[in-house]
Amino acid sequence: MGEPVYHYRWQWDLQSSPEALWPLVADTNRFDRDVALPAVTQEGDGEGLANARRHLRMTRLGVPIEWYEDPFEWVRPYRLGVVRRFVRGPVKEMRTQAQLEPRPGGGTRLIYDTWATPRNLIGHAAIPFQVAWLSRRAFDRTFRAYDNLLARKPDLTAIDLPGPVNFPAGGRERLAIMAGELKTQGFDAELVGRLAHLLETADDLTLAQLRPYVLADAWRAPRRAVLELCLAATRAGLLNMRWWLLCPLCRGPKQRATSLGEINPNLHCEVCNIDFTANFERSVELVFFPNPAVRESEVREFCIAGPQVTPHVVVQQLLAAGETRAVNPLLDRGRYRLRVLGMPGAQALAAGPEGAPQLMLAAGAAGWSNDELPISLSPALTLENRMSAEQLFILERMAWTDQAVTAAEVIAMQSFRDLFANEALRPGERISVGSQVIVFTDLRGSTAYYREVGDAVAFGQVMNHFDVLRAAVVEEEGAIVKYMGDAIMAVFRTPTAALRAMIDAQRRIDALGVAGASFGLKAGIHFGPCVAVTLNDRLDYFGSTVNMASRLEKFSAGGDVIISAVVHDDPDVLAYFAAERERVRVEPFEATLRGFEGEQFQLWRVIVIAPQAT
Repeated sequence: MGEPVYHYRWQWDLQSSPEALWPLVADTNRFDRDVALPAVTQEGDGEGLANARRHLRMTRLGVPIEWYEDPFEWVRPYRLGVVRRFVRGPVKEMRTQAQLEPRPGGGTRLIYDTWATPRNLIGHAAIPFQVAWLSRRAFDRTFRAYDNLLARKPDLTAIDLPGPVNFPAGGRERLAIMAGELKTQGFDAELVGRLAHLLETADDLTLAQLRPYVLADAWRAPRRAVLELCLAATRAGLLNMRWWLLCPLCRGPKQRATSLGEINPNLHCEVCNIDFTANFERSVELVFFPNPAVRESEVREFCIAGPQVTPHVVVQQLLAAGETRAVNPLLDRGRYRLRVLGMPGAQALAAGPEGAPQLMLAAGAAGWSNDELPISLSPALTLENRMSAEQLFILERMAWTDQAVTAAEVIAMQSFRDLFANEALRPGERISVGSQVIVFTDLRGSTAYYREVGDAVAFGQVMNHFDVLRAAVVEEEGAIVKYMGDAIMAVFRTPTAALRAMIDAQRRIDALGVAGASFGLKAGIHFGPCVAVTLNDRLDYFGSTVNMASRLEKFSAGGDVIISAVVHDDPDVLAYFAAERERVRVEPFEATLRGFEGEQFQLWRVIVIAPQAT
């Protein structure tokens, strides 16, 4: 005779759709907080536990509770559940599952099942009281509160959710003063007001990870403006910033650093059981949180590994050896991959309206197909585990979130370099930043001008040229990395932005009309992979891309821009040339670059055609 199991099933008919409810119901950390469960801690780092299992602990009513937790299983946006096996205490095992079924007339039927196995007589008494009475009431209150919030604001996001607010003594006053200072610095008053309102009303879980692009999208505001506001608010003492180092597979934060100097790029993910090297292009994200002197936001974890921790994962299922399971996820158009934790390779999938409505996907010794398989946006997938041990199947979107503010983007911002000039990597550290556009300039005629008019006068005019350069660079969202005599090194995110900035700077310098001087701005542009380093206590860039870019301006006569083949062939640059063909002339030539002997490079000279006199 098997062990007795208590089973409880509750149902709610809610007015919101499963897609709308999913981000709230699947945010198990917030949900467990909202139903008044205690915070949890993780015991150890997961070593020795297969398939992302965790050893967790909490204290409830003064009684320590310890358990091993299976990985959450879910199918977005219809089902999620988890199994917990307790080490000691009155309950031996508990399994929960929430199902969100679309109702024919609209809305959702939410079905919540709990199976609890008692360990002893106390468990027989505790389970009906704790689960059937206390949990049922808390769940009812929370699910209906989520539904009511969505009814009032269908496009609800986490920043709209109310929660407990705790200001320290003088915190509200500091918030008002700092918000006023940001307005006097020229920041948009409406955006400053939105940020102040968020800090005044949002709950701790929201404020613990303020992502500027998420805020910008929710506020329908320019992303760059919100990011620059957050940076300035940090400098003013309203916010703090933190660098998250993310696992390339599960994308969970594996290190949280308060400065770039604290970053150790060589990391291990205990969930995915991989070692990886973080890079600034994809693995390091900048997030913000309130300065504790303004708003206290002690963040505790109530659930560590629910579906919203990895929102790019649309299906996660733990299959026993030889098991087959059907799932029916709802997908967005795009590329996906199905992988099995700890097994090399993955199956590539492409979701679209014309894809296959049904598909069998098997994990076995033969590995995965090399083909990208087309699937529909609501496919019936059959997962099969042909291995001799259980396997965790993970179906995930391949697109990296475009709402992440990456370190590569931030360190290429002039405002970041101005506000946080001391932010630098550890000495000797090199971290990839992906492909960057590197620009070097020089000022033709400056040496002769120094001799003719004297150092003091010439220096003032050269400083004027730097002001012009800086303005042109910032307007195209680039940053000046360093000044070198009469020259600069700058960085941009796109080749077209760099080209526009240099052409505009040349036009402005020509317009300065310095008497007795024949100034001309020389510029060279190259695009390619770089690494970030610290040189002279400042963030800098290093690599062959930088070396080649530094050689190009030597071929400029002043008033023209030398670009490499990769810049010329960039689709946006070609479109720019086509649109400006009446104003810009492009001339190809070949050259040998110092340090790259033995190789001929195809380069282009970009010249702005002077308008004809009338």
